[in-house]
Order: sequence, then C-alpha cells, then structure tokens
Amino acid sequence: MADRHTLLLVGGELCERTAALLDPAQWRCIGLRRRARPDAGGRIAWRAADLRNRDSLSCLGTDAGAGITHILYAPAPDGRNPADYDQVYPQGLSRLLDCLAPSGRRRLRRCVLVGSSAVWGPADGWVDEDTPADGADFRARALLDAEARLHTALPAGVGVALRLSGLYGPGRRRLLDGLRAGTVAAPDGPGHWANRIHIDDAAQACAHLLALPDPAPLYIGTDDHPLPTADLYGALARLVGGPAPARRARAPSGKRLSNARLRASGWTPAWPNALDGYAACLDRDGRTAIADAPHVQARRDLVR
Repeated sequence: MADRHTLLLVGGELCERTAALLDPAQWRCIGLRRRARPDAGGRIAWRAADLRNRDSLSCLGTDAGAGITHILYAPAPDGRNPADYDQVYPQGLSRLLDCLAPSGRRRLRRCVLVGSSAVWGPADGWVDEDTPADGADFRARALLDAEARLHTALPAGVGVALRLSGLYGPGRRRLLDGLRAGTVAAPDGPGHWANRIHIDDAAQACAHLLALPDPAPLYIGTDDHPLPTADLYGALARLVGGPAPARRARAPSGKRLSNARLRASGWTPAWPNALDGYAACLDRDGRTAIADAPHVQARRDLVR
C-alpha cells in the first residue's frame, strides 16, 4: 500500500463520478462538503467543511499528515454573484492550500482545478488554451484569479486547470424540459455557438489529469463538435417532441472550443457529440423514444 494515493475531493457530483472511476486499491478518497454524508458506494469518506470558513478546514490537519497526494477542486458557488464566486474559487482555493502543512504541500503531486470556458468571450474562430481570456465578467475574473493562485502556490506540473464547457448528463433536464414546453428560445444571428461535455466524459478528464505525467498547466474539456446554438436547440426539441424553438435576435454569445490538447494527452470522449449524448440520456431516463430514423439522421447530419 506504499504507493496508494490519497485524493481530496472538493465538490459534488463530478467528484463522485471521478472517484467511481478510480481503482480503490490505488486511491483512498476523502471528500469535503458543507454537510457530510454517507457515500452510497463506500468510496468517499466525507467530511463537513465550508470553504468560506478557514476554521472549518481544520479537519485537513490530520489528513495532511496522513498524506494527501492529490486534490480535485470542483466546488459550486451558492449563487451567480461576485461575492459567492470569489469566496469559492480564489479565496476558497487559497484557504484550502494554506491549511495544508508545509510538508503536506510538498507531498502534493497534483491539484486539478475545475473551472469554466466562461473565461472566454464570444468568438467565431476556434478557441484553444492559447487564446487570450476575457476577464470582463465577474465569473471569469474569479476563475482566472483562482488559476493564477493555483500556479503561484504549486510547482509546475502539480497545479492543472481544466476549463469545462457546458455539462449535461442524466438528470440534468432543465434545457430539455424547457424545449419540450416551448419556453426556450434559440438565439438568432451570427456568433452563437454551443459547446457541451457529458458529465461522465468530464469525470474521465478529471481522472486522466490526476494521473497524467508532465501535464500542461491548462486544458479545455469539451466534446468534438461545437454546434450553432439554434441548430442544437432545434435538434433537441425534435428529440423531446417539443415545438421548434422561437428565434430571438441576440448579441453574439458563444465560441467554438477546441479539445485538441486534451485529446493529444490521451483522453478520448465517449460522447464526441452532444446530440448522441443527449439522446442516450433521454433513452436512459425513459422519457422519450429515440429510435426513429428521422431523429437519428438529424443528429448525424448536424455533426458531419
């Protein structure tokens, strides 16, 4: 057991799905949540802690001594406002790393910070990790600040940022329910791109980066096929049996994200396009039939 890793998980569903991918003979998993709870799979030992309160992180004292070797930092802010984003991302990450003893910090082999592609503004061209970020939005500022603190606090190769596009997966039905009800409008005009990643592919990316030798400091996590937002919404509306979404003129709001760097590192998405991924989720949830040829052909036509 000398080579067994100790992974500290900070977050919810994405952390749980990542832990489920790891070999329990090689990985011991500790989780931080505001309210500790039993893990149904028995993989994660949850601890109660609040990233906004340094004293509540005192539980890390013994764990740092016991040898936390890896961290997956994927929390969710309470609200979409500057204060909540600052508390959870730059300030929360700094508090967490500060609570590790110096010996614990030196023992750390990898810390993966899960952020968002929201740090980039609208663009019609391809966006990759070398594209300059746009810090005008408060979410972008908080995420970029957290990334800067990560790379300042930890040596090269230890701190890795993963910027995810829009997550979807089983149980995430808000968009689909809105399209079925006809209450979601599609943006009209140029500059509207939708990027998605299945939550299981995002978990695979996290597990991959936790163990990847000599990683780059930054990766984009997204599938292979960004789509015009109106095309995605229209295809999903057909899948769920809803009306064609109304079109509304809006300012550009999207970009085309490239996953080339993450793919080159050895990661491969199980769901390379969101339309097949959404269809599989619907089939799994038993909420709609997806076998008829027109729907299948529509998905294929959009991702060619």
